[in-house]
Amino acid sequence: MNTENKILVGKIVAPQGIRGEFRVQSFAAEPEDFKKFHIICDKCESNALHFIRVLKQNVIIAKIDGIDDRNTVETLRGTHLYISRDVLPELKKDEYYQSDLIGFDVIQDGKKIGVVDGFQNFGAGDIIELDNGNMVSFKGANVDTEHRTVVVR
Repeated sequence: MNTENKILVGKIVAPQGIRGEFRVQSFAAEPEDFKKFHIICDKCESNALHFIRVLKQNVIIAKIDGIDDRNTVETLRGTHLYISRDVLPELKKDEYYQSDLIGFDVIQDGKKIGVVDGFQNFGAGDIIELDNGNMVSFKGANVDTEHRTVVVR
């Protein structure tokens, strides 16, 4: 599957215990959506990843069939988890998925400060990761999909 047809919904961040469970940073609107997602990742078979429970706001606990120890989970740290874009609902006018904004120019005070490389949320709101390593708040940003720009405060 090419990257244009995948939406990043999470990332494996750390082992949870000693029996092969791990923490996933969820980028989904609702972490419990992982219960119904068909997860695609390059380190697990189709339908092998299973939701266990929500740990906190944007972190879930999950497990992959056949992985039963902490050491193996350590090798999965940083693995991206995707779903197929085809399963997402159609967008209304002026709506977008954050993944659609990757590659957009970020403008602040009339000057380009970087290019959208990704998004993070540490609990206080969405943050845009720029290609130069800087981060800026996404709160109150104005997105122009036609001109491929995000204007931030």
